[in-house]
Amino acid sequence: MKIINTPTASKPAGHYAQAVSHGDTLYISGQLPVSPDGRHNLSAPFAEQVQLALANVLAILKASGGSPEDLVKVTVYVVGVEHWPQFDQVYAAALGEHRPARAVVPVPELHHGYLVEIEAVARYLA
Repeated sequence: MKIINTPTASKPAGHYAQAVSHGDTLYISGQLPVSPDGRHNLSAPFAEQVQLALANVLAILKASGGSPEDLVKVTVYVVGVEHWPQFDQVYAAALGEHRPARAVVPVPELHHGYLVEIEAVARYLA
């Protein structure tokens, strides 16, 4: 296993790595809308929270030598099912034509009171 860490995504706040590669697979830990400098963005609108969390995922993917096209499976935790359509718009704009497998899971709450958390599995070629 290889641990992936990058200063271009938020640092882990607990006992976990930003990502771990094993063989040809990269597992990206759940990313909240926390800025790389550690700034919390609790008051940001939902769409901005999605952009921040997704930016963390993509920064970790890039640090591992990957690109968005390497995403295989994305799991998204969203507080309130009413946010699902807006999530889908921001996500589609970020990934373009690439469509990895995905699950969007409505949850009652997330850590710190955030509205979204994103984790992913990607192909690892490095």
